Amino acid sequence: MAVLDLAMQGLAVFGFVLFFVLWLMHCMSIIYVRLHLHRKRSEVKQPFLQLAGVSLLKPLKGVDPNLISNLETFFTLDYPKDQDDPAVDVCKKLLGKYPGVDARLFIGGKKVGINPKINNLMPGYEGAKYGLVWICDSGIRVKPDTLTDLIHQMTEKVGLVHGLPYVADRQGFAATLEQVYFGTSHPRSYISANVTGIKCVTGMSCLMRKDVLDQAGGLVAFAQYIAEDYFMAKAIADRGWKFSMATQVAMQNSGSYSIGQFQSRMIRWTKLRINMLPGTVLEPVSECFLASLIIGWAAHHVFRWDMMVFFMCHCLAWFISDYIQLTGVQGGPLCFSKLDFAVAWFIRESMAVQIFLSALWDPTISWRTGRYRLRCGGTAEEILDI
Repeated sequence: MAVLDLAMQGLAVFGFVLFFVLWLMHCMSIIYVRLHLHRKRSEVKQPFLQLAGVSLLKPLKGVDPNLISNLETFFTLDYPKDQDDPAVDVCKKLLGKYPGVDARLFIGGKKVGINPKINNLMPGYEGAKYGLVWICDSGIRVKPDTLTDLIHQMTEKVGLVHGLPYVADRQGFAATLEQVYFGTSHPRSYISANVTGIKCVTGMSCLMRKDVLDQAGGLVAFAQYIAEDYFMAKAIADRGWKFSMATQVAMQNSGSYSIGQFQSRMIRWTKLRINMLPGTVLEPVSECFLASLIIGWAAHHVFRWDMMVFFMCHCLAWFISDYIQLTGVQGGPLCFSKLDFAVAWFIRESMAVQIFLSALWDPTISWRTGRYRLRCGGTAEEILDI
């Protein structure tokens, strides 16, 4: 009985620690979003000669309905301008439409490892003219001043500037589900990690110092990893450089999306985190429903409060907190109703444990056109169908 009592006391302590940590994360992310994101710059625009040259690297594979409109936003940036794949035709049309933009199309890539994104980017990286490289996914949409915002964050001691991933306004429930996730659960972890000094970076939109990447071996050094963005960020941090987050979000605007695609993407990301960071096994207890059960039990064990009443109140407080954070990340009115938010939030939270268990079940992932078997430490091998 003494051992059982000790175990229950330990679980109660864990519950209260979990309560403190999770609500600290809520507060940090909400405050950071309100103070840092979507800030209007009042300073005078820098003369062109004072703005650093930037080489934009954009990996392309295939065409989705929003590709041409997403790419066109990069041709209209308010910044000084010093073969068979259907994406080629899209690029050629934009190159012809904007002849004053210094842009080149590299076709075919260069096979240097198992990571298809790195293979795709290699010719562009080798042909980069400037000391700063901006790697930005094909599904990202930008504003005219996005690059200027990134450059403003690239101060003397900063080696990497990244954008908080978010999702553009689109129609349909799957789009609402994605927007709720990228406005609530994801930024809470992403922002809290960066505020506390943990290097948490996604490669959707990253501005980096090319000479620092070259010191780490260039892009080819990261071709053995699927999660190349994590290891590129780690290499930059290991060399003493700081990170900074842009005030604008990295606006994902894919024209192809569904609930199934969302689930597959979340499972793939979880598999990668499990293989790179063993602490990921604790992720389920950071989700609303499971965390509320644990904390509710701890409150019942210590204070004799009604566990289910506490569970419901805690979930309600979490729900309200997430809505406040989502509106902050959005930076304006939401394109869906509060009822749509409530339904999407409940479904997303209900999916969390199932997604984690699915990631544990199968160590292989499908990404782009290939299948890969993950290894501990983040490396992978391609699975070739014979």
